[in-house]
Formats: sequence, structure tokens, C-alpha cells
Amino acid sequence: MAAPRVSRFALRGYMLLVIDVGNSHTVLGLYRDENLVRSWRLTTDRERTADEWAMVTHELFRLSQLDFSDVAAVTISCVVPPTLKALEDLCQTYFKLKPCVVGPGTKTGMPILYDNPREVGADRIVNAVAAYNKWQSSLIVVDFGTATTFDYISARGEYLGGAIAPGLVISAEALYTHASKLPRVEVAEPPQVIAKNTVNSMQSGLFYGYIGLVDGIVERMKQEARETPRVVATGGLAVLVATESKTIDEVDSFLTLEGLRIIYDRNRTL
Repeated sequence: MAAPRVSRFALRGYMLLVIDVGNSHTVLGLYRDENLVRSWRLTTDRERTADEWAMVTHELFRLSQLDFSDVAAVTISCVVPPTLKALEDLCQTYFKLKPCVVGPGTKTGMPILYDNPREVGADRIVNAVAAYNKWQSSLIVVDFGTATTFDYISARGEYLGGAIAPGLVISAEALYTHASKLPRVEVAEPPQVIAKNTVNSMQSGLFYGYIGLVDGIVERMKQEARETPRVVATGGLAVLVATESKTIDEVDSFLTLEGLRIIYDRNRTL
């Protein structure tokens, strides 16, 4: 009688690698069971090949005293199509695994009440799944990435839709690119709203203007839904904006990674 097949995921010491590819940054996380044990943030390079991904990932693993053989499964969320093929090749060639790619047909456990569900970015669904799994209530998830997205989840766990706005960094670059005399500035909280120099004036407009944008959209969503949802922020600039926002209740920097872990659990077969 043949011995039953044992999943690599079930073996002690093996982990789940989750990869969130955004337009500006790619975040990788390693989970052992439900615990995030390591994460890395890289610049998204659309030209990076599978072999180059392998070199970068191998070095990150080596510095953390890890090996490719420690990975039992891989889940990917990607909004940059040219990067997805390279990552799929990375998984199949170097990890010897077929990744779970979040997209149409993936079991999320969340009804998508959008005119065309296929239009919703994978990252937005992943965030919504993670947030609802954690709080089990109506929610607004604000993700500060290249674009800033606002996603509304009902108390029944339905994805209702949302809004998309230019990200803070895009707004700063637009000022630098299209206004001849304005310099490139760091996105940061200025010392005062009524600034005394050009750099601080730009930072004041960007920072406080963006807080007004965030709070304004969130308040309008609350009025339209006639609910009082929890507002959760994630993404690279979430902590910065949350310091002055009147509507953000909580920051969860690893919300997307957690969503990828949850979606993997809902789709895996041992």
C-alpha cells in the first residue's frame, strides 16, 4: 500500500511566500502558519527577469539564514502585468512551485458587487479580504500606494466599490514636472501650514491638501452608505497621513500580505 502523500506545507519549518507587486514597490513576506516571520520591500522593476528576481530573492533569503527549499507555497498579487510572468517563472524554475495568482477565478470568500468584478485590482480585493477577516464589520480601507485607493466593505462582508485618487508621490512629481520653477521635494509634514519658503510651501500643499482629500472622501462615503465604518489605512505613506487625519482609525502596514495569506488558505489543496 502506497504511503499517503504529505504536503510540503505540512512539514515543520516550511513556509508560505507572499508577493505583493505594486506600481512603485514590491513587498515580499514569509509566513510560518499564521505568523509573518520576515518581510522585504523592493522597488518594482518591470524589466527584471526571472533570473534577476532569483538573484535578489536568494540574497534576501541568505541574509535571513533562509533557503528556497524552506518555501512550500507562493501567492502573488500583481497590478503590473509585465512583472507577473517573470515571477511565475521564478517560482517554477527556482522554487519548483506553481504560484497561486490572485485574479478572476480565485476563491476570496467575498462577493464583489462591482459593475465588472474583473476590473477591480487584485490588491484592492486582497486588502478588503484581510480587513474584513480581522474586524468583521463595515470598513473603509485606504491604501496609500502609487495611487490611493478607497474601498468600502459592507457589514455582511461584501465588496461594494470605492474611489481611486492620484498618490501623494505622483502629486509631488506632477508639481516638479509641470511647474518650471518648482523643485522636487520630499513628501513630509511641514513645520507649519503657512510656510515661509518654497519647499515647505509645496510640502504644506501636498500634505495638508492630501489629508483634506482623504478625510473628504471618507466622510462622503460614510454619508452615502449611512453607516459608521472602521477606517483602516495601509501602504507606504499610511503612517504619515494618519498622524493628522481625522477619519483614519487604524494603520495596518501588513494588511495586503495578510490578505494574501488568507486567500492562499482558501484556495490551497493539501
